[in-house]
Amino acid sequence: MAQQVWFITGSSRGFGRELVRSALAAGDFVVATARRPEQLADLVEQYGDRILPVALDVTDAAAAQHAIEAAVTRFGRVDVVVNNAGYANVFPIETGPEADFRAQFETNFWGVYNVSRAAVTAMRKQGHGTIVQFSSVGGRVGGNPGIGAYQAAKFAVDGFSRVLAVETAPFGIKVLVIEPSGFATDWAGSSMKIEPVTPGYEDTVGALVKLFSSSNVVAAGDPARGAEIIVNVVKRDTLPSHLLLGVNAVDMSRAYSNGQLAELETWAGVSKSADTNQPFPQPFPADAAAK
Repeated sequence: MAQQVWFITGSSRGFGRELVRSALAAGDFVVATARRPEQLADLVEQYGDRILPVALDVTDAAAAQHAIEAAVTRFGRVDVVVNNAGYANVFPIETGPEADFRAQFETNFWGVYNVSRAAVTAMRKQGHGTIVQFSSVGGRVGGNPGIGAYQAAKFAVDGFSRVLAVETAPFGIKVLVIEPSGFATDWAGSSMKIEPVTPGYEDTVGALVKLFSSSNVVAAGDPARGAEIIVNVVKRDTLPSHLLLGVNAVDMSRAYSNGQLAELETWAGVSKSADTNQPFPQPFPADAAAK
């Protein structure tokens, strides 16, 4: 298919806006959704009727359905849906506001759920499509103090997407999960609220706050490059199930996977012994000396 029709959430800035630019530069059509679509006026002026700005709050399931329908009405189909909208706020799980934790899940997970369901309905009818889910290297590795709500939601997106891929493959639908490390967007800037560090969490959550102030770590990735990579990957016949973006994403994931494999082998005998047809009991590995 020479030209594709893209549907991108969170299009007004950051990675979403760069994806809109890259898809349009590739000659494609884009339905660019945002809470404030007027922020896309410059792209509308440049690309004319190849871009359709649509107001969308992804936490509204009915609005997501209407937005997908608007895309099909305007362009006749929707080939690629990108769930990019998302944000993170920083606080410890113990003392952070529960309402904020739930609100992050509403956007970061339930928004993905809402748009994906609407997309599958349209793609199943047309017999093809690709759904691109923005996760994070934290959605694979996890364990960053202070962003428990964000990373928990990204782990949920990954599990959801793995099942979605299996369920929808017979309909000609592909699912690709994007796992970036730090990129030069406002994710760790104006989009992020940082609660005062609770006493006792200075060395964990406090350390992450200091890390986020280091632009060479958080902003290492170029969102324009990342967007171009994604657009070109999606145009391939065969997609990876997951695509890491950034040096830190690759290095962190390799270290995590190697550690997981080592732990699996260390405990394999004990783990297998839980089945009734396996020798039992099995010796535990040597316990680490107390410090």
